[in-house]
Amino acid sequence: MALSPDKFYTARVSYRRDVAPDLWVLRLAPGGEYNFVAGQYATLGVPLSGDFIERPYTIVSSPYENEIELFLERVPHGELTPSLYSLQVGGEVSLLKIAKGRFTLDLKSGHPNHLLLCTVTGVAPFVSYIRTLYADWKQNRFPAEIRLHLIQGASRSREFGYREELESIAADVPWFTYVPTVSRPWEDAAWRGEKGRVDDIIRKYADQWKLTAAGTTAYLCGHPRMVTNGMEILERAGFAKASIRKEAYWAPDGARANSETPRR
Repeated sequence: MALSPDKFYTARVSYRRDVAPDLWVLRLAPGGEYNFVAGQYATLGVPLSGDFIERPYTIVSSPYENEIELFLERVPHGELTPSLYSLQVGGEVSLLKIAKGRFTLDLKSGHPNHLLLCTVTGVAPFVSYIRTLYADWKQNRFPAEIRLHLIQGASRSREFGYREELESIAADVPWFTYVPTVSRPWEDAAWRGEKGRVDDIIRKYADQWKLTAAGTTAYLCGHPRMVTNGMEILERAGFAKASIRKEAYWAPDGARANSETPRR
């Protein structure tokens, strides 16, 4: 199937890292100039059975990077992710030239605090925020008076695809805090960190970090149940709807973020 070169690049896989069964990281050389803002998504496509299947996937990489990094979950009976899962270094995929999405960091409200809540691959936009701010911080371009607080949930610790990177940045800067939490600790005997679902511990850490509704923007990304429960918790705590941003990944059978079904 011929695609318009005016609208699509042919992106090439330059790197692959398997995180856990059905979870993996791909890095793509886009094949041309590709501009985006941290928090936006790329649209990938492949020809299948005479049709062309496209899906949006949130970008992990910073706009300062030359390649597009994605954190993905394979849905066994999905239309696109099994094909993406089979890609190895050198493989190709179609890439819409224009990035889209409005799940970007709120720097207009003047809020000093940003509470980032996610499940598994829902961490993707937050890694993009943090990489971008970390690069700015090292170049003395960091926005004044903002702090980011990230809580990431997963069933087991092996699903934290960026834990080492995030812990390293948190140890190096005064403006970022990271808490990974495991909801099935009985399946992860070596885990010594926080336990429970994200929505179980929101109030605990919001209180600990002294986050107020008046001075905080909240972002929720990932499993729709976490997003719904988290929004209700924040609204009961006095957060205005304008201060809550969400990116629910609606997928079959509760599949995780950056999986098969379009989100918008």
